[in-house]
This record gives sequence, C-alpha cells and structure tokens, in this order.
Amino acid sequence: MLPAAIIFLTAMILICLWVIDMRVRLLPNIYVLSLALCGIAWQLETGFVYVQPLDMLYGAGLGAGSLLLIRFFANWYYKQDALGLGDVKLMGAVGLWLGAEGVLIALTLGAFAGVLHGLITAYHRKFKTGGALNLSSLELPAGPGFIIGSVISALIVMGIIEGPW
Repeated sequence: MLPAAIIFLTAMILICLWVIDMRVRLLPNIYVLSLALCGIAWQLETGFVYVQPLDMLYGAGLGAGSLLLIRFFANWYYKQDALGLGDVKLMGAVGLWLGAEGVLIALTLGAFAGVLHGLITAYHRKFKTGGALNLSSLELPAGPGFIIGSVISALIVMGIIEGPW
C-alpha cells in the first residue's frame, strides 16, 4: 500500500512542478526536495530492488552534475542564465529515483522532448503571427521536458516498458 501512495504523491509533485514551470519558469525547492524524499522512501520501501544505494548517489550526482556543467557553459556562451538551478536540482532528485543509467536516459529523452516542445512552440508562433520561424529568441522552461524523460525512464527502470536495447 505504501509504494502505491509514494507513486501517487510523486505523480502529484511532478504535475505541480510541470504546471509551475510552464507558468512562471520556476521549480520550487520544496517540491524538488519532496520528489527527492519520495525517491529515497521508494527505494527503502521496495528494498532497493530497482536501484542500489550507491547507484542512487551516482544518479543524483550525474543528474545534477551534468546539468550544472551544461548550465555553466551555456551561461558563459549566452551571457545570461540559459538553464535554471531548479532544473539542476530536479535531475539530482530524479537520479535518486533512477540511478546513473536511468538518469542518463531521462536526460536524453528530456532533452529530446524539450527540442520537440521548442519546435512545436516556434511553428505555432510562426503560423499564429505569420512571421518568420525564429528559434534564436525562443525561451522555454526545461522542466517539463525533463519530467517527460524522467517518467519514461522510470517506466523502463521498473520494467513496465522495455528500453530500445
């Protein structure tokens, strides 16, 4: 019963994070921390059958560390915040759920979902305004794409769907 409650709470947290990020481009720490705590509780309750404790730490470090590195270079290149720290913390929390391999899948799928979101948004604006397609000035929250990638990766890690390999 407790694992089902953890999954339900996690789904509600992810929905809140999605909506808030889409509306105000912010991933509040309280929700990201709650996601991390749910990940720890899930692993404890399931006896670490999906992800071992050390792999949880590797996943958190890899999820947050890779985005922190991307953020550093993107901010340097664009001379402004190109990726928020909320996204960094989100993927650190996701790493606790998915481990190192799972968080890499989540990052990859999340980046792909973000690109699709950007293209759809850009084409929608183009057809709505009749102007040219402008990708250089497009600003979108990254959280929703990473949430999609994380959910799909979680389904793979838990054996609910098969990965492409």
